Amino acid sequence: MDSHHSTARTLLDPSTIFYQSTNIRRLIILSYWIVILFSVPLWWSTTSIERLSLPTSRVHSHAHNRLKIPITIHLQNLEGTDFLNSDELQGLVDDRMANPQRKSTWYESLPSQLVDLLENLLAPFSGIPEQEHRVIQYSTRYRLSFTLLNEDAAAGSSMYDWDVVNSIHNHISPILNQLVLLHNFTIESQVQYHAPLAFKPQDLTVFVNSAEWTLSSSSSNDPVLHFIVFIPAASQRPLYILDAAGTPSAANAFLLPQWGGIVLHNPSDSSDQAADHSFSKHTLDSVFLGFRDQLLTLLGVPPLTSWQLESLMRRRSLENSEGAKDTLQSIVKLVEQIENMPVGQNVRDDVQNALTALDELYYSSKTSLGHVLHHSAQALEFSSRAFFNPGMLALLYFPAEHKYAVYTPLFASAVIPLFVAAMREVNAFRKQRNLRRQSR
Repeated sequence: MDSHHSTARTLLDPSTIFYQSTNIRRLIILSYWIVILFSVPLWWSTTSIERLSLPTSRVHSHAHNRLKIPITIHLQNLEGTDFLNSDELQGLVDDRMANPQRKSTWYESLPSQLVDLLENLLAPFSGIPEQEHRVIQYSTRYRLSFTLLNEDAAAGSSMYDWDVVNSIHNHISPILNQLVLLHNFTIESQVQYHAPLAFKPQDLTVFVNSAEWTLSSSSSNDPVLHFIVFIPAASQRPLYILDAAGTPSAANAFLLPQWGGIVLHNPSDSSDQAADHSFSKHTLDSVFLGFRDQLLTLLGVPPLTSWQLESLMRRRSLENSEGAKDTLQSIVKLVEQIENMPVGQNVRDDVQNALTALDELYYSSKTSLGHVLHHSAQALEFSSRAFFNPGMLALLYFPAEHKYAVYTPLFASAVIPLFVAAMREVNAFRKQRNLRRQSR
């Protein structure tokens, strides 16, 4: 019986448990701190922000560079006329190409008709806000989407047979062939049989029903220009566009700036094309002639001649170079202002590639206009890709204060007991050492 009680007391005595011995307990606490100390570098590397340096000096140096594309002007004055000189006219050209929105006054001595003619040739649509705000942002690639929308095909009055291939070939392709040096175009078409309006047809500003209309038939990052033939439901016909006075307008088409164009078509129930659910050649020609004019307006292109095509290439080159430089400066300012904004290898490579394209742009400005446009488009593409890089925004909305709020409850609950245990063992060790010294 005594041996049984002795054994029970031995099992209940904490000092007899092996991991409660002083040395083992201290080793366990020490092992925890060793693991924490060795995990700090790993935690630091996994939570730190990759922030590579950007070529800031090159970006600032390019900000002061000005692209000059030489244009040769030959003057042949009639006998007895001396109001023109090549230097003055060349200054007008340089001024208008560098500042297409600003009207100069120093060349008032030149005949006004000649000034207007040169401005129209050198900077088409410049100084016309109504035209400028319609033009889509420049891109080397565009998708043209031609869509036939039937508001309601339940009544059997839908239109689905349209010779879109020949219509594009006859009216759109000649324009695209002229612009091949400026853009690459991808064309797609589709027919929809149920495209209800999201409102009563009285307001063109909200005509497009993005929630119900599936206008993009392919996935791509290229900008899309939409061209829609809208067939109203039988109950809505005829559907007209009202002018400011509230009277039906003769026009059956309208343009949405930087988005596309829409043509309203009201087929007559008694016509042969309504019975066949098809468009006549005359109707399609009228529709696609309107689409052609809308496309030129959206691209900022006047009716083209060889001179105006070169003028458009010069203008796009200037716009692209200025846009690239402004974007690069914005990137540098954001990185300098926001300390926790990451700058990865992809961002730095895109910035360097944009600067290289700008260098090539200035180098080729006196040799080839086609190369100038190509390098300007590259500079704009690389700078825009760097500015909208998803990695730069990964931690932009997760500042240091949020990190403290997340990590403090996690680590405090684990570190505080270890810290208290370590301090208790240190105090116990000091007391034991003092007792041994006193016993001596």
